Amino acid sequence: MQHFQVLRLSQYDCDIMPKTYKQLSAEERDILAILKSQGHSLRQIAQVLKRSPSTLSRELKRNAPPVYTGYYLAHKAQQRADTRKHQSHRRQRLKNDFVRGYVEKHMCLGWSPELIAGRLRIEYPQHCISHEAIYQWIYSDATHLIASLVRAHHRRKHRGYSRKHKKSHIPGRISIKERPAAVLKRRQIGHWETDTISCRKSYQAVQVSVERKARYAKLAKLKAKTSRAMSVALVRRLCRYPAIMRRSITYDNGPENAEHLRTNKILGTASYFCQPFHSYERGTVENTIGLVRRFVPKKTNLAEVSQLQLTKIEDWLNNRPKKCLKFKTPAEVFNAECCT
Repeated sequence: MQHFQVLRLSQYDCDIMPKTYKQLSAEERDILAILKSQGHSLRQIAQVLKRSPSTLSRELKRNAPPVYTGYYLAHKAQQRADTRKHQSHRRQRLKNDFVRGYVEKHMCLGWSPELIAGRLRIEYPQHCISHEAIYQWIYSDATHLIASLVRAHHRRKHRGYSRKHKKSHIPGRISIKERPAAVLKRRQIGHWETDTISCRKSYQAVQVSVERKARYAKLAKLKAKTSRAMSVALVRRLCRYPAIMRRSITYDNGPENAEHLRTNKILGTASYFCQPFHSYERGTVENTIGLVRRFVPKKTNLAEVSQLQLTKIEDWLNNRPKKCLKFKTPAEVFNAECCT
């Protein structure tokens, strides 16, 4: 244990106190604690520190322990001062009780702060807030809502990460570079993206298909991640729609997509494949999978996930407003296109 040398007033020069005021430093708080424990008065300590007695009196009232009166611990006082200084520079967010209640209610429904801010602007224009204000309020005052945020990655992969890919063995593969420009601009309905969610605990998988313009999603459980199961699931879910609602399907390069020609023959679609390890070229389905992961997190045994559960997730996805749709829901946009 470190032993402090007993301080004596004669060790310090009692010069004239400075006229400018500044906060007590950690060293000054240490001296204050030692001299106070030795029984010196505030005026005597003030002469040693070249401070005003009122400054020391205010310090003892603000940063002394709230319960054990009469004690002053320098390190605890420094922590309280640092915390107060940090909080003094923060503006309080979401001061309105109604707005806080609205945000908390819709966060519990699985909405993102951006969706909440956009929808609030439509329903209650007098209570406009930004999504950034909602994020700041959650992380400062409503930390219990952090778990309700859409994503919370602890780390991000470094940009520029890449690796080589072996030659594809998918017959009749057409590169995404040959896909019509109308598909890229999302001006035409009927162009889909598809991918699968799998796990190591079982052979079963979940097929996720999303229409690019309306962001309308379809989820299907696969008994096995095979090319035939993939093709059958796509045919069953898309054959119920008119031909204009099923023009093309964009895949990744997995072997489960090898029977895409069978799917095209039945549905009348065209198929395109993204470049190896370029998942951003199918950003719509990747984003949707990220939302599905909120209900089916990684390491989940997909054998225990039923089609009924997937249907409920599908309904949640399609009835959730999206900013890119001007805060309409995918179901509203998709059904409007079906009726035209």
